[in-house]
Amino acid sequence: MSADYLDRLAQFVVNTNLENLDPSVVIAAKKVVLDTLGAMLAGSRFAENASFARLAQEMGGPGPATLLGHSGRTSPVFATLANATAGVALELDEGSRLGGGHPSIHVTPGAIAVAEELGASGRALLESVIVGYEVTSRIGTGTKTREEIHSHGTWGTIGAAAATAKLLGFDADQTKLAMNLSMSMSPANTWTPCLEGATIRNLYPGRSGFQGIMAAHLARCGFTGVRDGPADLYEKVLGEGFDPAAVVAGLGSGLDQGEPLRIQANYFKFHACCLYNHPVLDAVQTLLVRGQFGAAEVDRVQVVAPPIVQLMTDPEPETMLSSKFSIPYAVAAALVQGDTGVEAFYDERRVDPGIRDLAHRVEVLADPEMNMRRFDYPAARVTVTLRDGRSFNESVTAHRGDSHNPRTDAELTDKFVSLAGETLGEQRTRQVIETVERLDTLGDIRELTGLLGES
Repeated sequence: MSADYLDRLAQFVVNTNLENLDPSVVIAAKKVVLDTLGAMLAGSRFAENASFARLAQEMGGPGPATLLGHSGRTSPVFATLANATAGVALELDEGSRLGGGHPSIHVTPGAIAVAEELGASGRALLESVIVGYEVTSRIGTGTKTREEIHSHGTWGTIGAAAATAKLLGFDADQTKLAMNLSMSMSPANTWTPCLEGATIRNLYPGRSGFQGIMAAHLARCGFTGVRDGPADLYEKVLGEGFDPAAVVAGLGSGLDQGEPLRIQANYFKFHACCLYNHPVLDAVQTLLVRGQFGAAEVDRVQVVAPPIVQLMTDPEPETMLSSKFSIPYAVAAALVQGDTGVEAFYDERRVDPGIRDLAHRVEVLADPEMNMRRFDYPAARVTVTLRDGRSFNESVTAHRGDSHNPRTDAELTDKFVSLAGETLGEQRTRQVIETVERLDTLGDIRELTGLLGES
């Protein structure tokens, strides 16, 4: 297949509107937007993100786009840079197992900022998020990245470009150009910052959104791109192969037919850590209930997971971020303190001697058949062996929060309240929930963004 797949993606972006989508797609998109807002608002409270928001305003100057959780506004590209960066600080942003990444945090912050600049409707925002999400996830599906490449920031750039093109009313040729330009601007990132706990990693989706918006504007300026941006990047630099046919397989099946789009096949996070921990932690929690044992009774734990977890085996992570990418730590914290939420990864928990001791007794093995893009095979198997010789086993294919094992609407709302409440206060938190629920009828997105700054 030639670069025709890009023409099909561009046509999808241009032709998609809420009228030709099943109502279930719109409902899913609203959930994703709300969840992403919660992650950004919670992350905005970190000191480095507050400082970064101030820097973004200084560098971007005054502008129309809200810095979530902060006072003042700035240009869309700098607001996106700050907001998306804050959104991954807690590792609670949603993702796509089919695409192997986190589409919304790469697409939604930029879409909101550009929509706010334009005074676009909530309907236009939803359309841009839906198409940007689809493009991001599908490019991920077609890509076999090198083992050391982290998906944050790479194929999200093209989704941000597609969402911006949609909001700017680009035709198919302009949209294709913006997407190709964005791929030549896509950040290259490794797993090293995650594993070492270097928070420069949090900038990945911020840069992706920044560059995606810029790509659309560069297209308007008259810049030209390569013929096939994704293939150029993933075949020559970041990947070990690129399959354009996989990118467009079934593309558009959600239009008029009620078939799911990628935004409907996502997952939401309820453990504040890397996705590869989630099936493992679900298994641990199930075993705790089934076995009725305590951490003091545990002799050892064996975890079997996809091969990439061989990178995530440090039992003594040195920072909050690196602890979120340590399977031994997350398992031990779940067993010792019964907690896998935000506070489980704070520094005072990280140095807990009981957690550290047990983390050294968590063995992590790889099963080459396991792959987070599969739903016909377990994503994790966990065996807990007690000091009295008893042993308990559990396997998980779809973690709780995955579209194949969904949480309730009430649980998603409760998650948002827990994340946004401290930043917005109770009244505005409820107002945001109500406003997102009617996003498809909102005349001006600024009715929503006006609720998201500093109180």
